[in-house]
Amino acid sequence: MTELCDETAVDLRRRIGNKEISPVELLDSCIARTEAVDGTLNAMVTKCFDRARDEAKVAEQAVMDGDFLGVLHGLPVGIKDLESTEGVLTTFGSKIYADNIPEADQVSVANVRDEGGIVIGKTNTPEFGAGANTRNLVFGATGNPFDPTKTCAGSSGGSAVALAAGMVPIASGSDYGGSLRTPAAYCGVVGFRPSPGVVPSESKPAGLLPFSVLGPMGRNVHDTALLLSAQASIDPRDPHSGNLDPALFDPMHEADLGSIRVAMSIDLGAAPVSKAYRKLFNERTDSFRGVFAEAQDRDPDFSNIHDCFEVLRGVVFVGAHGERVKNHRDNISPNVVDNVDRGLLYGLEDVARAHVQQSTIARNWLSLFDDVDVVICPAAAVTPFPHSDWFVSEIDGEEMPTYMRWLALSYAPTMAMACGAVLPCGLDDQGMPFGIQILGAPGMDRHVLEVAASLERVLAANPATARPIPDIKKL
Repeated sequence: MTELCDETAVDLRRRIGNKEISPVELLDSCIARTEAVDGTLNAMVTKCFDRARDEAKVAEQAVMDGDFLGVLHGLPVGIKDLESTEGVLTTFGSKIYADNIPEADQVSVANVRDEGGIVIGKTNTPEFGAGANTRNLVFGATGNPFDPTKTCAGSSGGSAVALAAGMVPIASGSDYGGSLRTPAAYCGVVGFRPSPGVVPSESKPAGLLPFSVLGPMGRNVHDTALLLSAQASIDPRDPHSGNLDPALFDPMHEADLGSIRVAMSIDLGAAPVSKAYRKLFNERTDSFRGVFAEAQDRDPDFSNIHDCFEVLRGVVFVGAHGERVKNHRDNISPNVVDNVDRGLLYGLEDVARAHVQQSTIARNWLSLFDDVDVVICPAAAVTPFPHSDWFVSEIDGEEMPTYMRWLALSYAPTMAMACGAVLPCGLDDQGMPFGIQILGAPGMDRHVLEVAASLERVLAANPATARPIPDIKKL
C-alpha cells in the first residue's frame, strides 16, 4: 500500500483541496519517512518539524473554513540549504555560517510559503554549491538512496535524495554547472533548470551574470511544474527578472510528440562521456526516438566552451568568495578554494574573450532551434561514484583537467542560457539511475516541460526506461 509521502504532489494537493486528506496527516507521513531513512542518507540536514506541524494545523483549518488555497497549500517542501529561510538555520554548507539563522526568507522561499507550501527542513549541499558531490565540512556527505556509499551528485543532492526517498513530494534546487540536473539524474527524479530570471534570485553577488538559477525538483514533470509555478515571480532586485511568460502558470498540457523535431546528441560535441554511458544513451534513445516527427543525430556548436565556462565561473567565485578564501582558507572546502585560486590567475583579456565566446555560444544555440524543437542528451557522463571522492578525476583513463570538466554535459547548456529538464531513464549497468536532458532555448520553459511530460509517459511504459524507485526498506 502506497504511503501518503510517496504520492505525487499534484494528487496530494487535489486531495487536500477536496478534504480527502489533511495537511497534518500528510506532514506526519513525510516526517515519519524522514526519521526512518535520513539517518542513513543525511539529506534533510536541518529540520523544522515543530514549526511545520503548527503550519499544517493552520493549513488544515483553512481548508475546513473554505479559505482561498494556494497552489501548494498543505504540501511539505524541502528547501536547499543555499536559500535563506527565516528562523531556520541556513549554513550554505559552510563552517563560516554554521550558526547562521536568517531574519527573513529570500523571495524564492517566500513565494513558496505564500502559495501554502510548508517548509519541513533544509536539504544538504556542497559548500556554496561548489561541486557535483553533496559533501561539506558542516554536515558531511549525503548518500545516494540506491547505494548510500555513492554520491547523489550536487549541488542540489539533498533535495534529490529527499524526493527519491519520499521525505517530501517537492523540493527546491539551484543550477549553475548542473547543480540541479545531475542530482536529478543520479537519484531518479525530475529536475528543471528554468531560463534566467524566471525564479528571481535577489541576492546573487554577481547579479549581472545569468548563469546561476533557482528551480524546482519533483518526482515527475507535473509536480516539478507545480513547484515552478509557485517559485516564479518578478523581482527588480534580480536584473534578469521580468517579462515572465503568463503561460508558465497555465495548467500543464502535454506536447504532441508526433510533431516534435529532436536533435539527439551523445556528448553535445564537446563533453567527455564514458564509453558505458555512450552505449547506454544510444540504446535508450533508440527505444523511443520513433515517437518524434524527426530525430536527427546532431551536435550543437559549443566551440571554446571549456575556457569560456572556467573563466566566467572564476569571475563569479572570486567576486562571491575571494575574501572568504583569503580570510578562512583552512575552513573552506577544496572545491571553493580551487575555483577562487584558478579564477585569480585570469586577466582582463581572458575575461573579455570569455564574454565574446559566450555570446557566440548563445547565438549558435539559438540558431539550432530554427530546425529542431528540443535537444536530447545524457544528463551525466559517468555512473555515480563513491561520495568519499570529491569529484570525477578521470573518465576511461583520460584525466580531467579541472574538477568541473566531467560536468560539461550540463555546463555547456548553461553557457547558452538554455532551459532544460532531466528525466529518469531507467538504471545503468551498475544498477544506478540514468537520466537524460531535454533542452531548449531560453524562454522555451513551458514548451520544454510539455515535451518532457509527454516523453515521461513514453518512458514509463517501458520497464527499461521507467523511473527507478529505491528500496526504502533497505534504508
